[in-house]
Amino acid sequence: MRNTALSAVLGAFAVATGPGAASCQMSDAELTAKAQAIHRKTLTLDTHVDISPSNFQTGQLNYGQRLGTQVDLTKMEAGGLDAIFFSIFVGQGALDSAGYAGAYATDTAKFNAIHRLVDSIAPGRIGLALTAEDARRLFRQGKKIAFMGVENGYGIGTDISRVKEFYDRGARYLSLAHNGHNQLSDSNTGEGDNVWMWHGISPLGKDVIREENKWGIMIDISHPSRESMMQAIQLSRAPIIASHSAVRSLCDVSRNLDDEQLKALAKHGGVIQVVAFRGYIKCDPKGDAARARALADLRAEFGIAPATGRSGGRGAASAAADSQVAGLAEGRRREYDTKLQQIAQRYPQQPVANVKDLVDHIDYAVKLMGIDHVGISSDFDGGGGIDGYNSALDAINVTKELVRRGYTEEQIGKIWGGNLLRVLDDVQRVAKQIQAEAAGKPGR
Repeated sequence: MRNTALSAVLGAFAVATGPGAASCQMSDAELTAKAQAIHRKTLTLDTHVDISPSNFQTGQLNYGQRLGTQVDLTKMEAGGLDAIFFSIFVGQGALDSAGYAGAYATDTAKFNAIHRLVDSIAPGRIGLALTAEDARRLFRQGKKIAFMGVENGYGIGTDISRVKEFYDRGARYLSLAHNGHNQLSDSNTGEGDNVWMWHGISPLGKDVIREENKWGIMIDISHPSRESMMQAIQLSRAPIIASHSAVRSLCDVSRNLDDEQLKALAKHGGVIQVVAFRGYIKCDPKGDAARARALADLRAEFGIAPATGRSGGRGAASAAADSQVAGLAEGRRREYDTKLQQIAQRYPQQPVANVKDLVDHIDYAVKLMGIDHVGISSDFDGGGGIDGYNSALDAINVTKELVRRGYTEEQIGKIWGGNLLRVLDDVQRVAKQIQAEAAGKPGR
């Protein structure tokens, strides 16, 4: 039997130190052993991993084998990463019938890819989760867990029935926008030029939010604008999530959430999934401003037009600037390239970020919002990855850093997946209530 007196002392120690505090003095070997034991027992969930459908074909090298990607099924198994939300992502394009049709086709291909993985490629190793209980059941069975989340509602077009269609295909979160405004919502990228389409969410986007609530899809606000996020909280009857963002007070970029947003998210019962993306967890605003000034001076010196294309992609102005550089006399072009290299060396765009930086953001969010409102994501295979957590193989390093800072096994379980699954439970409970109300029956 366990020594109850010793357990009480250890429990008191955990309460006294609390999340984010330094752990007791342990050797690295002891720390590693403790982290590994917790990691094995914990359902670890990453809410954002990008995919290419070409990696999900039968009869060829595929996701069930070892690929050159940051995540595949073998890496999940070796690294103890139990569950992921595969991103049904499409970039922002033209707001017309051809653009909507292309986006819908891309979404469909990615939905189909995940179904091939769980139905044909590796049905004995991974299963599709449509509810939080599905995930818990698959975890108990020793299988890996596939969720799906739609990154960018662009593929809905103007057909509101596609929200239910995406739900039926397996989508369990949906973001109204990505990088660039669309028919549903403004994007965070509007901060780059202060040009907005809707000043938040469009009338159609508001209908989409109501449909998400009705069918049990989590509303994801990681890419939409700040104004859209705050409106979503007011509109939604269920908690919402930020599937892959970080803390703006620690890294001031438009993809991160400020303290007011974080508090509102927690008050509404939601969760932020802190993302292991270098440029979002460690940045240098002063260095960014200095680099921008240096680049502007360089362009002025050589008569190059400012590269001020719309945020979220290379615009016509960027292409024009490239053309002007190419048109310089050879000697002047070499001089321009040399000076451009010097600026890049003086002002690196992405400071090195590591697991400690990631957990700094987790600490900050936990202290501001509470332990029940913070989770983990990576954006692997979509630009994510930091020193110490650069693939599914490295997931233990995050657990180890959480243990080092004094987080308990229960708290680590919440951060690694428990909080997100609780939100999914809440969202689907609200959906049942809304459906019951529509049918004239009392909800439960």
